[in-house]
Amino acid sequence: MRADRLVSLVLLLRQRGRMTADELAGELEVSARTVLRDIDSLSTAGVPVYADRGRHGGFSLLPGFRTELTGLNHEEALALLTAGSGRGEQVFGLSTALASAMRKVVDALPEGHRSNLDEASMRFLVEPETDLLSRREASEEVAGAVMAQVRRAVLTGHKLRFLYAAPDKEPRWHTVDPIGLVTVRGRTYLLATKSDADRTYRLSRVLEAEELSEPAERRGQVDLDRIWAERSARFLSKNHLSVLVRVNPTRQDELLKTARAVRAQEREADGWVRLEVTFEDLRHAVWALWQLDTDAEVLAPDSLRSALRDRAAALVFRYEGS
Repeated sequence: MRADRLVSLVLLLRQRGRMTADELAGELEVSARTVLRDIDSLSTAGVPVYADRGRHGGFSLLPGFRTELTGLNHEEALALLTAGSGRGEQVFGLSTALASAMRKVVDALPEGHRSNLDEASMRFLVEPETDLLSRREASEEVAGAVMAQVRRAVLTGHKLRFLYAAPDKEPRWHTVDPIGLVTVRGRTYLLATKSDADRTYRLSRVLEAEELSEPAERRGQVDLDRIWAERSARFLSKNHLSVLVRVNPTRQDELLKTARAVRAQEREADGWVRLEVTFEDLRHAVWALWQLDTDAEVLAPDSLRSALRDRAAALVFRYEGS
């Protein structure tokens, strides 16, 4: 880890020029004292780092100290920087590693490709936290220590033991054979098997986790796309309410954000969109569709139509008359 930090320190100085110990400490997430020790180590190893004293002083590298990655063109580097921007860098707890990798990529580019690359990457924004209506994207926090243990078990192929808090149940310990990690709409899931049975766990509900030394029982090759699709289909077929609804296209996105899944979609002659969507249960469906007011019409099931009608009638009765 220290070797990576030393490399990152050199790259920061290469790309930004003079930086103070406090600025370097903030970027590397260490103390200023650690930065000073690292500077001494680099100097001892022959890296041309020098200090400027005074109010506007700091540390710098002698010009020309660099390596180049000639096989990467400008557009390829821009694609990497764009992919690493925004909330995507937080996925699976790899933000620090990604920031370090991006510094190495930029530093290794030939001078001609590196010109204006930072400015170009600022012109693209990937998945901001809010949309045009100022609605924040729902996301779940996963403890860093938990993510580190889960990620390590997935990559090393070891069994994983963790304390899981399922809804409305007391937390319980589980020991599983991890398969992989999937992130969807700000939520991260662990795909695993337990006693040869498929299991899917939401990582935000994991309170503690421990990678075990025992090898996991799993195949060498894995197709996460296929596995996720199969588990999603099974999940949606159990204990979920299927709803057929017409919606004004201007409110379609609102409906899709509250629905658990979309099974079918087609545009009707009047411009409205007919959708077959699933909700967790009747209560969830009533809540979601009530938000759309008269811009949505439930066609089926009758139980949902009745529930919405009864709620509307109760509201009319409440406000009828003076």
